Amino acid sequence: MSRVTPVARDGYVHFHPITTRWSDNDAYGHVNNVVYYNWFDTIVNAFLIRNGQLDIAQGAVICLVIETGCTFFSAVAFPDAVTAGLRVTSLGNSSVRYEIGIFQGDATTPSAQGHFVHVCVDRVSRQPTPIPAPLRLLLASLMNSADAAPHSRSIPLSTGEPST
Repeated sequence: MSRVTPVARDGYVHFHPITTRWSDNDAYGHVNNVVYYNWFDTIVNAFLIRNGQLDIAQGAVICLVIETGCTFFSAVAFPDAVTAGLRVTSLGNSSVRYEIGIFQGDATTPSAQGHFVHVCVDRVSRQPTPIPAPLRLLLASLMNSADAAPHSRSIPLSTGEPST
């Protein structure tokens, strides 16, 4: 298995400060791996909500996470100052792949980087639905010119209820 190459800070489009907490550290003295996934959810959903494209209470279309992953390069621990970088690398008909870098202080190389895939679904039926035009426009703004161009491949929902 080949090692993932870290994406430098300038490869991300949007940034969000993250506050580490004492409880984020585990018995090994660094932020536990589960916390990184919480940070991924935080940067993506905060970006969508603040830009008026995700109404978690009443929106007709919601976004469900169907895939996640993370690669760790160096430890982060409380009380480190952390910034999450966000970009979109794939934009399909009903799905989007986000990539997130976790940076300590002003570091240009991430301590960790990960991804997750959202699929837009109808709130009631939970069936995939095309990404609404205003959301698609916002997501396209997160694409770096070095990333692959948007394409029309959809990522199917797995069986069972995906997490939000």
